[in-house]
Order: sequence, then structure tokens, then C-alpha cells
Amino acid sequence: MTPSSTHLVLIPSYNTGPILAATVAAARAAWEPVWLVVDGSDDGSADALAGDATDGFRVITLPRNGGKGGAVLAGLVEAERQRFTHALVMDADGQHPADQIAEFMAASMAEPDALVLGVPVFGREAPTLRVVGRRISNWWANFETLWAGIGDSLFGFRVYPIGPLLRIMQAGSGMRRFDFDPEAAVRLVWAGLPTRTFQPASAT
Repeated sequence: MTPSSTHLVLIPSYNTGPILAATVAAARAAWEPVWLVVDGSDDGSADALAGDATDGFRVITLPRNGGKGGAVLAGLVEAERQRFTHALVMDADGQHPADQIAEFMAASMAEPDALVLGVPVFGREAPTLRVVGRRISNWWANFETLWAGIGDSLFGFRVYPIGPLLRIMQAGSGMRRFDFDPEAAVRLVWAGLPTRTFQPASAT
């Protein structure tokens, strides 16, 4: 696989445990480059991966935990410095569909100005409280953006244009922890980015 010079996969991780290695392997099988941002982890989950760096895989280790958004920001800053233009952000816990990375990247390449978002599918086994809570969050996010097409404000499997997202994050101190996913979607829509949504096979 020839590593992309514009689009990379960014995986923030904090004490993810043994599943981290499988998540990284699945992402690397689907795309290169893949960057892992270790957000002050102390569980040793990334230790073996740190020595596995290649042109298609990089580990960025942060000295202390700064939250999901903070880890993404650190990766984005370095990615822009390396002249990447887009980052697909996915969770480290294996619940995002790595086999659909290429589809999302292709959508981003076709419309590079767009924010490409995943929309989860919940099975009957999903807890009712979780589903209802998510619907409420999504309603507010869609209300704030006048139903511009966010779809799901909490599903973190997305391709972001790096420049616009960096400008928003560096302009303030928010979006550093788990407020990152909804705030990133809403604020990028406010900034005028079009949205494109896809429905992955799994949900989280």
C-alpha cells in the first residue's frame, strides 16, 4: 500500500488496553499512514507499538492526559506541519469500522471541502437510555445547525479537513475532552463546511 500524502488516520488513545493493538492493525490494513496519539497512557498498551514505526505508521506520545480533543489537536498540528490536509479520526477501542476507512477517505477526496461523518446503526440490544440520550443530543446539534446534515453528533468516525478544524480549536480552549465530537461537528458547520454522511455497519 502506498501511503497517502494528503489523508491520514488519527487514533487518539488513553489506557485502551489490549484491544489497541488490534485496532491499529485493522486501521493499517485499510489505510496508510496511520498515526496513534498516546494521550498520557500509563497502562503500557502502546509500548509494543512504539517500536513498530514505519513510513505508514507513527506513534505520538504525549507526556500527560489532556483528553480526546487535546490528543486529536496534537495530532492535527503535527499533521498540518507534515502537509497533510485531512484526518480520519477513529476511536481506539475497536468499535469503529476500520474496513470502511477507504470509503470515507474516497468521499473526502471527492469533496475535499466537506466534513465526512458516520451515522451509527443501533441494534435492538442497545440500551434504551443510551439511544434516547443520543437522540436528544443529536436533536440539539441539528437544531443549532438548522438541520445542516450532521446526522449523529456523537459518532466519532469522521474525516475532517485539517485546516478549518485547527483554526477553530486554536481560537479557544474548549473541545479538548469528550466535548470534542459534538463541538467539532457543530462549529465546522457554522464555519460553512458542507457535510456528507455515511452509515457504517457498527455503532458506538
